[in-house]
Amino acid sequence: MDLPIVFHPDYVVPLPPEHRFPMAKFRLLYELLLRDGVTDISQVHTPELPPQDWIEWVHDKDYVEGYCQGTLEPKAQRRIGLPWSPALARRTCIAVGGSILTAKLALSQGLACNTAGGTHHAFPSFGSGFCIFNDMAIATRVVQELGLAKTILILDLDVHQGDATAVIFQNDPNVFTFSMHCEANFPAKKQISDLDVPLPIGMEDEEYLQTLADYLPDILSQVKPDLVFYDAGVDPHCEDRLGKLALTDTGLWRREMQVLSTCVSLGYPVAGIIGGGYSDDLEALVYRHSLLHRAASQVYHQYRL
Repeated sequence: MDLPIVFHPDYVVPLPPEHRFPMAKFRLLYELLLRDGVTDISQVHTPELPPQDWIEWVHDKDYVEGYCQGTLEPKAQRRIGLPWSPALARRTCIAVGGSILTAKLALSQGLACNTAGGTHHAFPSFGSGFCIFNDMAIATRVVQELGLAKTILILDLDVHQGDATAVIFQNDPNVFTFSMHCEANFPAKKQISDLDVPLPIGMEDEEYLQTLADYLPDILSQVKPDLVFYDAGVDPHCEDRLGKLALTDTGLWRREMQVLSTCVSLGYPVAGIIGGGYSDDLEALVYRHSLLHRAASQVYHQYRL
């Protein structure tokens, strides 16, 4: 069998031409994975809309209804940074369903990857930084409530701190939040994760990978998670327009192999989420995102999952 991946056509919705959020990357990533044989069409799984109650296990009911119905105050809408539309509201919920499905597949098969997700700046009562609903937090609550997993590790390697995720789980002993991010980047006000590793501007491959190696095995040994959510943001890349670190394509590839092989070799299932990535060179950006799935496919076959 090939690596299970999750994709839905509604991951892509039209945005105004002046908007620089690369929404097209989601479909292009899916098409690249199939074209390069990273996975097979038989292993592509399509998520469904989750019940609104599931979203409200993390987010306030008024906020969920206000966003879905398009009645948020303009200030709250501006803080999100994406123009509201019915299609985007549906897409937001479908993406949450995608991370829930990815978690379920990871628990049953050992490793699975979404082609979207990583909205870690979405707080219970408001969104920010292009994030509306916190997909990893909701998926965590769903697998817990369904009795599929109890102890969760959220491993966030996006260049930006997973601030909202930290707040959501700040008093939950069954969820461990780890964020390794650029110290001088969005958000200006950092929150307190279970473990934060702030990195200096301009950090390159070798120092980054060594820093990760200094923490990851010990975290796994301490937490012993039933499931790892891995936010594999590619915005630590040296050419990312919203990142301030200096990883190369090779560094990102080595990071993905390091994370996935470390977790899977120890028996911890991983749900991979693509996280952030911002570039005017869409082809290069999509390739960077594909490194998660390429590494996952190699690990999937190596460990005969």
